[in-house]
Amino acid sequence: MKKKAIKNFGHVLLLGALTMMMSCGKDSIAPQPSLNVDNEAAAVAATGLVTTAFTPQTVGITVKKMDNQRGNISQYLLYIPNGYNEKKTYRWPVVIALHGMGETGSNINVVRNVGLPKVVAGKPFVMIAPQCLRNWWNIATLDVLYSEIIAKYNVDPKRVYLTGLSMGGFTTWDWSILSPQKFAAIVPICGGSNPKNVASIKTTPVWAFHNADDPTVSVWNTRNMVNALKAIGGNVKYTENPTGGHNAWDKAYANAGLYTWLLAQHK
Repeated sequence: MKKKAIKNFGHVLLLGALTMMMSCGKDSIAPQPSLNVDNEAAAVAATGLVTTAFTPQTVGITVKKMDNQRGNISQYLLYIPNGYNEKKTYRWPVVIALHGMGETGSNINVVRNVGLPKVVAGKPFVMIAPQCLRNWWNIATLDVLYSEIIAKYNVDPKRVYLTGLSMGGFTTWDWSILSPQKFAAIVPICGGSNPKNVASIKTTPVWAFHNADDPTVSVWNTRNMVNALKAIGGNVKYTENPTGGHNAWDKAYANAGLYTWLLAQHK
């Protein structure tokens, strides 16, 4: 590539990368590209404009280690759908699924048996289900994982979806509020956040779920978020079951209509 062409291309990439950096949450720890064209590849990866060369993956669920381990996430479940290895130029939708407090720890197998990983077989998207090692989901670490996913797998940056249950439901709200540009739609289940902060996700498609008799996380956590979004004209759907206790996720992820709706959303 000639020097002039490289320079112009670098300017375009830097503009996109700087725009993304300005819109990320204040606790993001994703590395910032230097202001020179020698870091062209890093700028490309940061913007998600181009992914790496195609790498075949094992179909089904496997366990993967983060390439850039930091914070309280070191591994995740990767689900690869049928046809992934044959469609080498196709960019797949990807769903990031965040578990609840009960799956915190280092035994990744417990994540397989709860929520979306339990029912993901046969679904036409890539799934990433990280495991929180301790405490609470760290959004700065999730930002690092997000960048790794976009750069490493054949996924579409315009069709990245976020869902989570309980602790993961809270973080689904919080992460999307901090970085709304990352997600084409979100599905928070029995979670909540500060309803005063919903303006940033006014245009983000949301489908929330909760059970009215939840003894662990009050249903008002979701009701308040949904009502706040409705008040500003947000794009929000809400399913509230009268019974079921804290487990609102089994019904939610068994709803075929959820996936039809989810995969119809894009940036």
